Formats: sequence, C-alpha cells, structure tokens
Amino acid sequence: MMQLKIELVHPDAKMPLQARAGDAGMDLFSVVDVVGVLTVSKDFQTSRKYWNKLKERLKIEGFEPVTNCHQLKLQAADGKKRLTDVADTEGIFRIIQSIPSPKAEPFKRWMAQVAAQRLDQLQDPELSIDQAIMDYKRLGYSDAWINQRIKSIEVRKELTDEWERTGVNKGVEYASLTDIITKEWSGLTTKQYKNLKGLKKENLRDNMTNLEIAFNILAEASATELSKQRNPNGFNEQKPIAKAGGSVAKAARDQLEDQLGKTIISPKKASDYLLPDKDE
Repeated sequence: MMQLKIELVHPDAKMPLQARAGDAGMDLFSVVDVVGVLTVSKDFQTSRKYWNKLKERLKIEGFEPVTNCHQLKLQAADGKKRLTDVADTEGIFRIIQSIPSPKAEPFKRWMAQVAAQRLDQLQDPELSIDQAIMDYKRLGYSDAWINQRIKSIEVRKELTDEWERTGVNKGVEYASLTDIITKEWSGLTTKQYKNLKGLKKENLRDNMTNLEIAFNILAEASATELSKQRNPNGFNEQKPIAKAGGSVAKAARDQLEDQLGKTIISPKKASDYLLPDKDE
C-alpha cells in the first residue's frame, strides 16, 4: 500500500489535522494522530492512551466507526513501523464529533454548517449549483472553465435521467455506458483517461481542459437525443446509442485536430492547463 501524507484542514481554521496514511483508492487517517492534535497531547503515548479510553467507551455505545476501525502499519517517531488504528474521512469526522475539546469545536461547527447547507440544497437544487461555482472558484478554476463544467453537469444529468427512464440500472451499467461514450470519442476508457492524467480518485471531468469538456458534452448530449428518438429498452439497447453519441463527438474532434495539427487529448490536469500562474 502506498503511504501518503494528507491533511484535513478546517476551511476557517489555521490548524490542519495531519494524517500519515492513504492508498490509491481511499484516504485513511491515523486516529491517534488526529486525537493528538485535537487534545494537544504531549506525546504519542498520551494520545494513544486517550484514544484507547475513548474507543472503549464508544464500543460500549455501539459506535459504528470504532466497530469498523481497522489497522495499518505506519512509521512511528522512532522510524519503526507499527500497527495503528486508521479511519476514512467519514469515520474520522464522526470520531472528531466524540472528542470533547476546544480544538475540535471549529470542525464540529463546520460539519454542522455543511449538513445544514446540504439540507437547504435538497430543498432548492439551484443552491447546489451556486455552491459548486463557489467551490470551483476557491480551487482556482477560471470563470470560463467553470461555466463549461456547470453545463457538463447539466448535460450529464439529462443523460442519466434518460438512462433511468429507459431501464438502465445505476452503478455498473451507468459506468459501462459512460466508458463506451468516452472510448468512442476520446479513444480511451475512463480508467485509461484518468491514468493518462495521473489521476486516482479525482473526478475526470474536473481535470479536463475546456476542449475536452466540450467534446464530452457533445458526446453525452448526442447520446441523450438519440435515446429519446430511438426509445431503447434497457442496458443492451442503450449500448449502440452510447457508441453513436460518442461517434458524433469523435467526428467533430477529428475535424478540429486536422485543422490544429495536434490532438486535443491532454495529459495535463485542468488546473495545470487553465491556470499556469496558479502556483506562482
């Protein structure tokens, strides 16, 4: 398992929760590390004792993140690797809620605010779009890219609504049809495309350039309109439609690349491509 150093940072606080574990598919936080930061423990042993006592109490209460907590070998301060409890992002947030400490309060308030915002968004979906725009701006994306990305979300929703209407099952079948569309217009499956850009769990569309998003929009919008016209029944009948939608974008891509004299498929992430001065 590849180990990474990752940080969990409260957006309004200057204090990060530093964790030392992760893998290609999931971020995993050292619970003792997080406890140590929030309780201002003087050393690792103090943090571990605090966590052991808290863990026993939470087990008695039937606290699910503790029940499902698993261990991973991490490098300790003395350089040796030892097994320690780790939790994913959801689990670590729930553990933070159980720690009575002033240091934990900013995170608890933030989690409550996020939950309240999400409830508001469920009542008014337009708020979700506003939030997405603010999030992308905070990450440093350009206004032109954001407008394109928001449009792609709308087009994707129309496509998945059409898949649902025609009896396609969510999950594997959605992913398979997406792969067909992507492979047809780009020459790459979703996995291959992410590998090209050096992505792991990141969203592929969030790392496309303006042109890549434009052709993906054309492919998915074409698949939606063809489906409405042909009215297929189920996954198998949707597969040739997905391919046909992708081929529309492929033809347009070929024409543009003939004029440009180069491919529009980029190994760069959108942030690298659109914002070259971001890190300056």
